[in-house]
Amino acid sequence: MGFSHVGIVGLGEVGGIFARDLRVKGVARITAFDVRAVSAEGVEMMGSAADAVRGADLVISAVTAGGALAALAAALPGLGHGPFVLDVNSVSPGTKQATASAVEAAGGRYVEAAVMTSVPPKGLGSPMWLGGPHAAAFVDAAAGLEMNLKVFSDEIGGASSVKMCRSIMIKGLEALTTECMLTARHYGVEEHVLASLGDTLPHPDWRGLARYVMSRALIHGKRRSEEVAEVAVTVAEAGVPAMMSLAIAERQALAAEQGRLLSREMLAEGSLDDLLDTLLAQRAGLRHAAD
Repeated sequence: MGFSHVGIVGLGEVGGIFARDLRVKGVARITAFDVRAVSAEGVEMMGSAADAVRGADLVISAVTAGGALAALAAALPGLGHGPFVLDVNSVSPGTKQATASAVEAAGGRYVEAAVMTSVPPKGLGSPMWLGGPHAAAFVDAAAGLEMNLKVFSDEIGGASSVKMCRSIMIKGLEALTTECMLTARHYGVEEHVLASLGDTLPHPDWRGLARYVMSRALIHGKRRSEEVAEVAVTVAEAGVPAMMSLAIAERQALAAEQGRLLSREMLAEGSLDDLLDTLLAQRAGLRHAAD
């Protein structure tokens, strides 16, 4: 089948990368809508989400977790022609199910997608687990795009439950590492802490790991915070108290605030020691200003 026209709702980091890769794959027309009025080479920017998806063979929703439901709701008037609607947003199974019902009622063919790794390294080839009655048909239709797709279930919610549970651990590791390392640096014992971590949880480079996971939160904390808020919804939907998830979301949001004040060089290349000292100095400055 293939796709000659793809409509994208949300042209941030993920949507922008997908648009780039779709152009490379030879998609003839790409239309998009983004509330921030951004633009991208080779993409026709439209005035509304509905206009962006109208006539498209494939619709991709790639917004931040907090706006996922509203974004597709705005696109509903443009779905009457029956396109595949690939929802790559990191939201709870319940949110996916609610979105699927609305899309199907509007005429679209909803496909749940859980992106199982960070998108920038592999772009459109990032592994995605799919769910819903149209998942298998979408895999066949998307064959020419060389996407890394796995049909997880013909029901909506299962693939996202895997992604959300995984995020508790991954985003939680980022949050715990940040809190641990900042506190250890304050007391001047970070080398001892890192050595002890290496003894308890074997890893060849705990210093490098700490630097990496902290930088991820500093760069992507806003999007991660919104995702973990949906993780907390997922946990609550399971009847489990979301104590850790709520705290992780708060820590990720704080990291985003601090990351905005750092230079690109510090975020990308600064040593762990320099990064910790800069973050501690930031916090000290904020406390002084508050006093």
